[in-house]
Amino acid sequence: MSSIQDAELRRLLDRTPKSREIFERARIDVPFGVHSTYRYSDPYPFYFSRSSGTKMWDVDGNQYTDYNMGFGALVAGHSHPIVAEALIEQIKNGTDYGFEWSETPKFAKMICERFGVDQVRFSSTGAEATMYATRFARSFTGKDKIVKFEGCYHGGNETSLVSVKPARSKAGDPRFPNQVPSSLGIPEGVYKNTLVAPFNNLEAVGEIVRKNRSEIAGMIVEPIPMNMGYVIPRPGFLEGLRELADECNFVLIFDEIKTCGKFYGGIHDYARVRPDLVTLGKAIGGGVPISAVGGKKEIMETIVPGAVSHAGTFNANPLCVAAGIATLSRVLTRDAMNEATRLCETLAKGYEDIVDDSGLVAQISHAGLSGAVAFSSKPVTDWRSFQDCHIGKWFAYLYAMMNRGVLPAGPSPDEQWTISVLHTKEEIEEHLEAFKDVAQYTKKFDTPMPVVEAI
Repeated sequence: MSSIQDAELRRLLDRTPKSREIFERARIDVPFGVHSTYRYSDPYPFYFSRSSGTKMWDVDGNQYTDYNMGFGALVAGHSHPIVAEALIEQIKNGTDYGFEWSETPKFAKMICERFGVDQVRFSSTGAEATMYATRFARSFTGKDKIVKFEGCYHGGNETSLVSVKPARSKAGDPRFPNQVPSSLGIPEGVYKNTLVAPFNNLEAVGEIVRKNRSEIAGMIVEPIPMNMGYVIPRPGFLEGLRELADECNFVLIFDEIKTCGKFYGGIHDYARVRPDLVTLGKAIGGGVPISAVGGKKEIMETIVPGAVSHAGTFNANPLCVAAGIATLSRVLTRDAMNEATRLCETLAKGYEDIVDDSGLVAQISHAGLSGAVAFSSKPVTDWRSFQDCHIGKWFAYLYAMMNRGVLPAGPSPDEQWTISVLHTKEEIEEHLEAFKDVAQYTKKFDTPMPVVEAI
């Protein structure tokens, strides 16, 4: 990013000198000064000191209206009073017992009813949940191979850390993509058991699946991929995956770590398709780390002690479960999420109007509580079309919006905005006013940047 020499970037760097100072200290003890590689940026990452509601303040005191919302984890908003109260009360009574908490069955029941699953097991992170889901699929079927989709991200577990952001030179045929490990350190014997398919191309998926049907244990997919913007599935695509799973007898896994917070009941509220297993996380905890694998009873009941491993010291700890109960029962209500959806529609429509009026070449996609802008002449439908986006324009847009007090989305062109239940109509209007100004600047910005093609 340091190659982008423009007024908005210089202005942002001038406004954040303390972030630079902290980075210089942090990098001594921490590789690249961050504890998640996604947080690193060149010339330095930004450091924040506090947040409340929809606002965040960096260490220099700059205030931002936040539309990243913890990469979708904070649909409840920052430090929602109801969630904060539940956490404070539970801290007084213990944070981890090493045994089951008496209130956890209540949360499990809420999850099952809200997301339409028979049974559930809790864990702490999305990566854990997807790891367990693929393990359960393999143990249930007795088969080894997992199908995942090019451009989709399912956390850092090695089964699915394949072809997340493959370079064109390595990716192969768009219809039948190569298996490209997304990190050093993943043995060939691991990633060769992961088949890669193109999102939104049901015909090609069918060919891949039928060719390997005797070896496929499961298929994992983000119903709306959110690591290449916000990719809406074509009509019939998810339904087609359900039919393929039934035809070829493998476990269909919907990775809803993100989508469970975009719609009140998850993707079923949007697409009316039921998987065999589903992973849930981020928003269900109201801002604390908790995740889950849920699904059909016939699969979940095979998680037998001594046969199929599922364990974790912090699984279903009272602190996070208490936050989850408060979040789902009192904060992320259907009415509150419906209102947030309406605000998201207003924001997306505003973006579309500004793009049309300004002549800016961009695509807007949205559904539920999230949406994204892609600086491309054609809609993003999969990883290959995402690679055609103008990355330089996206960062110009990000820096300019931040200079106007708006963090418009996750801080990367492959991310999206999230509307929380605490955002207001006035904040949406302020966001759009900022974008009116920024659209003209972004239209003129032509400095190219490469797509980041490795995790």
